[in-house]
Amino acid sequence: MEINITNNGDSMVCTLAGRLDTPASLQVSKDIQPLLDNADKEIVLDCTDLEYISSSGLRILLGIRKETARKGGKVILKHIREEIRQVFLMTGFYNLFEIQDS
Repeated sequence: MEINITNNGDSMVCTLAGRLDTPASLQVSKDIQPLLDNADKEIVLDCTDLEYISSSGLRILLGIRKETARKGGKVILKHIREEIRQVFLMTGFYNLFEIQDS
């Protein structure tokens, strides 16, 4: 799992690549700290290269959402694959996030 975080002033952009599964979630939890520190901004999660997400990965995204809600920011997920969209629909996460395809 690879993550790249860029601070664009008013927003943070995080690209996610690979499998966000249980083994990767421990490291990802540490790597996303800059997003949590800047949760008062708009956080864009670019999921173009996200291949898979497990319940552990969903928990991480939920943690980001909760922190942004607490600090007045917002989370936008962009470019999610159909397989991941289905996971979001089945788990009810689809309605928790703003999801943009472009």
